[in-house]
Amino acid sequence: MNALRIATLLGSLLAAVPVAQAQKALTYTVDIDPKTEDLFQVQLETPKLRQEQNVYQFAATAPGTYQIMDIGRFVRKFEAFDAKNQPLEVKQLSTNQWQLQAPEKTRFIRYTIAETWDTPVKEHRVYRMCGTSLEADHALLNGQGIFGYLQGWQDKPLRIKLNYPGDWKIGTALTTDKQGYYTAKNYDHAVDSPFLLGRLTEAKTKLGDAEVALYCYSKTDQVKAEPLLGYMQQMLNAAQAFLVQLPVKRYTFLYHFDDQSHGAWEHSYSSEYVLREAPLTPESASQITSIAAHEFFHVVTPLNIHSEIIEQFNFVQPTGSEHLWLYEGTTEWAAGMMKLRGGLVPLDEYLKELSGKVSYDHTRADTTYSLSKLGLNSFSDEGQRQYGNIYQRGAMTAALLDLRLLELSGGKRGLREVMNELTKRYGPDKPFSEKTFFDDFTKMTYPEIGDFFTRYVKDAQPLPLQEYYAKVGIRYTPVLHTGRQVTSLGAGGVSFASSGTTVQFDAVPATLQACGIASGDELVASGSTAITPYTLKQALTELKARKPGEEYELTIRRGGAEKKVRCQLVAQEDIKRYDFAVAPDATPAQLTLRQAWLKNL
Repeated sequence: MNALRIATLLGSLLAAVPVAQAQKALTYTVDIDPKTEDLFQVQLETPKLRQEQNVYQFAATAPGTYQIMDIGRFVRKFEAFDAKNQPLEVKQLSTNQWQLQAPEKTRFIRYTIAETWDTPVKEHRVYRMCGTSLEADHALLNGQGIFGYLQGWQDKPLRIKLNYPGDWKIGTALTTDKQGYYTAKNYDHAVDSPFLLGRLTEAKTKLGDAEVALYCYSKTDQVKAEPLLGYMQQMLNAAQAFLVQLPVKRYTFLYHFDDQSHGAWEHSYSSEYVLREAPLTPESASQITSIAAHEFFHVVTPLNIHSEIIEQFNFVQPTGSEHLWLYEGTTEWAAGMMKLRGGLVPLDEYLKELSGKVSYDHTRADTTYSLSKLGLNSFSDEGQRQYGNIYQRGAMTAALLDLRLLELSGGKRGLREVMNELTKRYGPDKPFSEKTFFDDFTKMTYPEIGDFFTRYVKDAQPLPLQEYYAKVGIRYTPVLHTGRQVTSLGAGGVSFASSGTTVQFDAVPATLQACGIASGDELVASGSTAITPYTLKQALTELKARKPGEEYELTIRRGGAEKKVRCQLVAQEDIKRYDFAVAPDATPAQLTLRQAWLKNL
């Protein structure tokens, strides 16, 4: 197997199970051979089965992805064998289910499963950070993309052995026991424990008594673990201050840098990132750290604060949670406030981030679609079309909840403090009630919070941004006429949408339409500068620094064909939309509450 060595890998921060229990565990072996053309070979050795365990289930989805995966689509060969290695009959029941015709005789299940990155599918493509990949010098494994479970045995303990090239390194949150095996408490735990293997660099640091490790794969070695972790240290210190005490003893960052950016996926004790490779600079490190801040805060929710829907996840039939606003929106708010209170960003920059979130809510999402509805419908195509707003309107709703709590408590207890209280009340093994959480939260705080939830989470009433931010002396103006003339690409403004490594025109003003540009055209270059989501901002800044009336050249692509167009810069009034700014005439009461808002209480 190409000089494969055996590495026994699985478990978590859990104690090793007793030997007797380990003998009853489901033992998986995964062969990871770069020569197998994007295929993983998996064997499951089972204890004695009964008729109730006659169905082997692959995941339809996974926690935190909010998308249909149907991992059974990637299975290429599925077989069962008895103790003498004789084949037994199996039957595929559905996309994700195989039936064992003789479960009592079955001792081995073997299957070949394709990686999700390079395997074409017609719909519901699996997010890269949530999938599997196998290349010549590295591999990415997410549990639900490799393993299934026997019907009724989702809670059964697992042992996993990985066979991989001897010169590879492995990054994971898991550690080994004295017997050389790592044990997952159950299938959910295995899904919650990704692996990054290959030509990796690694670095470690300490946060209090918690160990933080970072593993990095970089296609051309432009990003190394040690300097990246150095850039992230200030954020981690701010996170520790925000959380008071980290609710985990060990945490692992897994970074994959290659040709495209696809985002990140949180786990209980780790997070993984699939990002475009670029030289590590203070600017690029700042972007990476900002993403990491959000994912790292998931150690609070949903790890320590979650409903029974997350606690007992349904891998067969995706079930949305009404409290997605809490898992993602509150986490996004916390990541931003942590940076503000920790001194990583100044107040004016933080306010610009708020402006961007409100703009997304008003220009790219359905403002009548409530956060509760979004959570419940998150797995549907309809919900997916609104899903991005959970990080925008969801975060703004959490921000207003924080302001309301601070006001009602006289500046002594904001959302941060309530979240820390909820962490102590619940924790990893005690879910809250999906049905009564709004009422439970209200009882912990103030009666007025119940009305807040009804208006802005259950319903989709317009967020009272002006009223609430005035409480801390911050002025919010939906449309602010400055009276200043600035250079613009087109009267009325232009907007863009990005997808992977490309940028497309979204809203196109008449002046650009006259140049031959239409909505949906890809912007390939501005002059001699190639345009990507990473170079767009700088290219626009350079254009707007020129004088009105000057001509400029763009290269666009439509229907696969490129063409150059020449347009003319225009002058227009600088109109700021969804503008947040510090009020110069704030009252003493507003200033007092602002001071509480700007610090960890």
